Amino acid sequence: MDGRRGGDPAPFPFPEARLITPDYALTMARYNRWQNASLYGAADTLDEAARREARGAFFGSIHRTLSHLAWGDAMWMSRFDGYARPAQPLKNSGDEHPDWSALKAARARLDAAILDWAARLSPDWLAGDLSWRSGAAGRDVTRPCAFLAVHFFNHQTHHRGQVHAMLTAAGARPQDTDLFLMPADA
Repeated sequence: MDGRRGGDPAPFPFPEARLITPDYALTMARYNRWQNASLYGAADTLDEAARREARGAFFGSIHRTLSHLAWGDAMWMSRFDGYARPAQPLKNSGDEHPDWSALKAARARLDAAILDWAARLSPDWLAGDLSWRSGAAGRDVTRPCAFLAVHFFNHQTHHRGQVHAMLTAAGARPQDTDLFLMPADA
């Protein structure tokens, strides 16, 4: 094998991406649930107008950023574990869940599915490759599963950071985000 994957024009340059373990994924799934509970709890203290106010983030508002994050998690889980694919394309991902109550319910289902998936991960799955048609890249892509799991959790952290900042600016008080402070029962 020459190191090329799928329709990619060059060898995959990150062999260290295979170094994560199922325990890492389970820890990050627990962290994901803990942080989402914090953000959604803080967002619940705001009214609908405050959650939908444009705040300069890529997806605009708190609501639309959380909707995009749920969309992204569902898309990756559809690739990882057969979860239902989102109805909207990426460009409309902020509108995947227009109703706040429905978004919260979708988030709870996703967090449970992510925990279930992470609890069943094996070193063999992480050592494998995943191929899919990327709408964002406009081509077929193949990457190591471990690398994609890291991307999945990093994407969550990226957008939760945006939401945390928007919530704080709006006067809400989400919990601390430090991983080492995660409660044992999270």
